[in-house]
Amino acid sequence: MIRKNGPLDFDVNAYTSSSVSTSINFWTQDRQTARLTFKLTKEGVPLPLAAVTGKLVLVMADGSRFIRDVTIVDRVNGHAEYVLSDKEIKHYGIVQAELNLYYTNDQSMSVHQFSFNISKSLIDQGIVPITEYYVDEFEALRAKINELYEESIQTIDDLRAKFKDLDEIETKQGAQDKVDAALAAAKKYTDAHAETPAGAKDKVAAALEEAKEYVDPHLENKKIHVTESEKSNWNKGQLYRLTPNDGKVARVPNGTDIFTLPTGPYMGAQLLNAPVDNDTSFYYVNVLETVYEQNEVVYKCIIATRSFDNITWIGTFHAQGFKGWDRVLSEKDLSSTWNQVTLVAGTTSKHFAGNPLQFSIRQNELRIRGSFEGIPATDTVIARFAQKPTGETAFLGATVGSYGSARLTLAKDGSLKFNGLNANDNTKVTRIEINESIPLW
Repeated sequence: MIRKNGPLDFDVNAYTSSSVSTSINFWTQDRQTARLTFKLTKEGVPLPLAAVTGKLVLVMADGSRFIRDVTIVDRVNGHAEYVLSDKEIKHYGIVQAELNLYYTNDQSMSVHQFSFNISKSLIDQGIVPITEYYVDEFEALRAKINELYEESIQTIDDLRAKFKDLDEIETKQGAQDKVDAALAAAKKYTDAHAETPAGAKDKVAAALEEAKEYVDPHLENKKIHVTESEKSNWNKGQLYRLTPNDGKVARVPNGTDIFTLPTGPYMGAQLLNAPVDNDTSFYYVNVLETVYEQNEVVYKCIIATRSFDNITWIGTFHAQGFKGWDRVLSEKDLSSTWNQVTLVAGTTSKHFAGNPLQFSIRQNELRIRGSFEGIPATDTVIARFAQKPTGETAFLGATVGSYGSARLTLAKDGSLKFNGLNANDNTKVTRIEINESIPLW
């Protein structure tokens, strides 16, 4: 699809100007094509957008206000975008805007204020837009109200059907009318066929007694009649619900302990005992609890899938307790791609054009290959990775220009540090070659 892009690079800090006047200019005829693209960084590295919702506030020149959700394009590298709607693009003039981030742990952050212009196309010269206000949350609230209205209408229809069934239940007066009708029919029959008055009276009495034997038990039974088969099915029915009444998966409160959940499907954020410590991401959790218990431990299986990247873990409770989380390898783990390393700005290091420094994640390993030139000072951080090992890892790279090696360290915070050279002649070293696999577990 064709787009007219207005790129915006924002570094999240407390020192930049409160508002940036950009040279971005759209036209009122740029319908479905005017797109603002955001590339967010923090301290020179991409800002991860996991477990976050972006809101764009637009204040138009005529006073119209719009608060819209932005689309997260790349949560790892901090890329987002927003395409102006047909209603927004017609409000020409200077637009004051602000990008805000809202995290699932109730934190929020104003990324930046900026402005851009919408020019009036020649075809729109005689059109004056009407002041408008739109907030995405209002539309969500209206949809919820409509949903509750539909549920109420359905409930009323169900009650009407049940009351119709109750109206058809036989009443005591109805039963008595049937007895009287049976008695009249018996009298008519006996009057026509009895040979003597006494014989007719005996037949009437017998018919009346037979009718009463049939009707009286039903008159005294005040309960709605059901079959034994129906009662048996009700008694055998399971009373434990796996989902709410609407059949959807329930969201548990923040801070819920996964290990305490009973059998069923769940979803939630900031969960305790999640596969990754202190992870505030959303997880889908499926718990399979058994009736078997040993050493006061109930056997169960738990499957947890992180929402934003589809990574899945399996854990079980056995006789010795929880056996730990095991990650399930996916197709993405087995066929990973190579990406160019983002070097820290401000250092002398830069990629060697013939073999730039690249990285890939495969089976929970960080793999680095390529080379960089411009030897930095000792103990300089040359790159930062979002993937972090559980322990500090030191490794060597080959020097080019003079035979020897360079020592590098990947710290637990993901920073790649150059620690120094050991070559025949350090002054002749022009670049450093790296080919290393670093475990992240």
